[in-house]
Amino acid sequence: MVTTLGTAQDEQRIDDLEGESWKNYMLHYNFPPFSVGEVGFFRGPGRREIGHGALAERAIKPVIPEDDLFPYTIRVVSDILESNGSSSMATVCGGSLALMDAGVPISRAVAGVAMGLIMEGDSYAILTDISGIEDHLGDMDFKVTGTRTGITAFQMDVKIPGITREVMKQALEQARRARMKILDFMDGTISAPRSEISPYAPKIIQIKIPIDKIREVIGPGGKMIRHIQDETGAKIDIDDDGTVQIAAVDKEAGDKALEMINAITEEPEVGKVYKGIVKSIVPFGAFVQILPGRDGLLHISELERRRVQRVEDVLKLGDEVNVKIIGIDREGKIRLSRKVLL
Repeated sequence: MVTTLGTAQDEQRIDDLEGESWKNYMLHYNFPPFSVGEVGFFRGPGRREIGHGALAERAIKPVIPEDDLFPYTIRVVSDILESNGSSSMATVCGGSLALMDAGVPISRAVAGVAMGLIMEGDSYAILTDISGIEDHLGDMDFKVTGTRTGITAFQMDVKIPGITREVMKQALEQARRARMKILDFMDGTISAPRSEISPYAPKIIQIKIPIDKIREVIGPGGKMIRHIQDETGAKIDIDDDGTVQIAAVDKEAGDKALEMINAITEEPEVGKVYKGIVKSIVPFGAFVQILPGRDGLLHISELERRRVQRVEDVLKLGDEVNVKIIGIDREGKIRLSRKVLL
């Protein structure tokens, strides 16, 4: 079993009769011929692979965290190396363990077991965890998956006209007991998701920005967002509702991209101190950029505690200077002071 974590750009796009949708959790099941001692070609997935993979995927899906809690694309791959029984139920157990080991905060462990039935007249025996020969010669293949608190999925194949309520009740009870036993063994290996994801997985930071700030973060023709990505090495995705996902190979790159986005979307506040850059000098003061695209006027009277004759005596173009916002008028013009910080 292998769990791979990716970004929103790795989601699977599905185009079907109901329209286009996106899928951020996938489980793929591979069943090569050698797993049952056969020789054959490796072709695309067949009926068995698709069916078993769909069952295992649905079995685990109820415990997968929501996007806002864990904004990753999750892919689980099960490679069956040997099969004598229910490899789909082994996939459910292995998939649950792999997700925990990868640090995915699933709500509970999930296990599965296949139940069988041998019926002769009015006599019957319900089998737990059937092997291949019992599946082939038996009268039922009843797969049940779930957690300690309930069932998440089941699938039944029967080779007889039907089964009674009593048989179903007994089969579900035996499956519950077997599931608890399997979960005990799984808990002995790993009982909770790891507190941190793998260092090889991308680090994702998710924030929300005002919708009217999306255009500023993207920039004309995507210039601003490309600049942030080129400078930090992070990948940035922005949804129409203002949700921003920052994916980076390390924390430092992600934090730098976050800082740059926050600077673009930040609203200036009176009383706040900024480190600005002198963009232009005029006889009555200097215009200082405190945020991307936001300048404020640092009046000559606010440069020093003493009287200043010329702005150039204190500042020059490109200087970094600490300033404090002392006022914002109704038109949004910002007044700065350096004097109050001295």
